[in-house]
Amino acid sequence: MTPVPLDHELIGPDGAPVLVLGGSLGTNRSLWDPQVDALARHMRILRFDHRGHGRLPAPPGPYAIGDLGRDVLALLDRHGLARVSYCGLSLGGMIGMWLAAHAPDRIDRLVLCCTTARFDSPDPWLDRARQVRAAGTGSIAGPVVARWFTPAFAEAAPDVVRRHAGMLAATDDEAYAGCCEAIAAMDLRPLLPSISAPTLVLAAEHDQAIPPAHGRAIAEAIPGARPHLLAEGAHLATAEVAGEVNAEIRRHLMLEV
Repeated sequence: MTPVPLDHELIGPDGAPVLVLGGSLGTNRSLWDPQVDALARHMRILRFDHRGHGRLPAPPGPYAIGDLGRDVLALLDRHGLARVSYCGLSLGGMIGMWLAAHAPDRIDRLVLCCTTARFDSPDPWLDRARQVRAAGTGSIAGPVVARWFTPAFAEAAPDVVRRHAGMLAATDDEAYAGCCEAIAAMDLRPLLPSISAPTLVLAAEHDQAIPPAHGRAIAEAIPGARPHLLAEGAHLATAEVAGEVNAEIRRHLMLEV
């Protein structure tokens, strides 16, 4: 499949190293606002929307993780970026593993947050793709977003939860379904031992969408990877426990803390 142009922005000081931020399924690049505020002083930040997750259209699915990875490589080429660090959450992390294995010369350091190399069964993802094609992303927003945050955070920060639910409901139905099919077919486990980029694996204790055991498995399979368990927070830990996430990213990227 031909790479799809991605809606994106590149900000930060000229000449600084570049950090690419890849978000979760059903969110847009504003997901990363808490990280951009903390990191843009030290790095150039390239954050993007997955195909069909921003203002640009997407082709019909199904997709493969490699298709989404090649979208990112085309974006790097568009900006003449030969080598970058990459941080991905959930689907963004899946793409990060694919990139680090298939284009190791392009990835300097890698951060994987609340993600997995493989789900136990493809069926829930195929069911979700069918549901979204039939009734739209709004039809799944309630149960999906309920697993993105802990109940205590959802009660304390309802505006944050509503904003992220709005991102999901605004995602193109076909693009969302195509990404579900990519996740259903994915098995990145054979690639993990070949990843040479220094890797940080973040998992959240209360993540119901991708429990911490998935992060442990990734960290055990990537040579030299450093695992870190976030004792608070759920799937969208980048929003719920942004301070700890940002501190770990800065430490891994060897930035001034």
